[in-house]
Amino acid sequence: MQVYKSRMKLVSWKSLTWIIKRSDVVLEVVDARDPIATRSYRLEKLVKKLDKKLVIVINKSDLVPRHIAEKWKKIFVEEGIPTTYIAANQHKGTRILRKTIKEVAEFSPIVVAVVGFPKTGKSSIINALKGRHSASTSPIPGSPGYTVQARLYRVGRTLYLIDTPGIIPVEGGELESVIRGKPPEQLDDPVKPAIQLLRRALKYNPRSVKEAYGIEETDPYRILELIALKRGWRYKSDREPLIEEAARTIIRDYHEAKLRFYIPPEEYLSRKRRTSIV
Repeated sequence: MQVYKSRMKLVSWKSLTWIIKRSDVVLEVVDARDPIATRSYRLEKLVKKLDKKLVIVINKSDLVPRHIAEKWKKIFVEEGIPTTYIAANQHKGTRILRKTIKEVAEFSPIVVAVVGFPKTGKSSIINALKGRHSASTSPIPGSPGYTVQARLYRVGRTLYLIDTPGIIPVEGGELESVIRGKPPEQLDDPVKPAIQLLRRALKYNPRSVKEAYGIEETDPYRILELIALKRGWRYKSDREPLIEEAARTIIRDYHEAKLRFYIPPEEYLSRKRRTSIV
């Protein structure tokens, strides 16, 4: 089943609640490059309130060193949440994910829902779990309006999957909403979050801009100008660099893993320690 992009704007917490109520285990998908920014505490509280089991799935683990994914897994497990990491687009980690689901559920059959912010790779995880031998069993009555029709797939002897990616409504500040997958076309001003994203990229991977664009510059605004000039993007009126389009490119390139960097787990741990002291 396909979820049409034009309908994603209709996703609501009401729809997510519908999905969670019909599941036994909820997989919360986060991005290995920035698991905290792509984590939803609101979702986790909802899952707990509805008395469902939660598993954090750290996706895109191929974009960070393995020891980084291991550290994030350890952090979340120590917080009391079963966690595994996966590179869903490469079907790496699927077997361990299936095993984790069964361990968490402690009963069968098990109905699983996959939930997360846009761009975290929910559909890839659904496809990885479905594999080649999955079979559609039936439509799910009362499907939420943003899907064509939610269906239940049998993806194992006692494992079923709700084939509807639960897309968490994007919220947060400018940079946070961009990292969480808000389309750059929906931004009134893409320049500001793009500059913030560039600063973060240069902080955590000083070579990221050089590797992505062949540009040695370290001033974010100038980087946008140079990208626009290299690609011939100029305002028709005064021929100045069209930095808004360059800004949208930066945002897209982050999600497509062309602009490469990741947040170290130690930063989160340090912030947690400071908060606990206060």
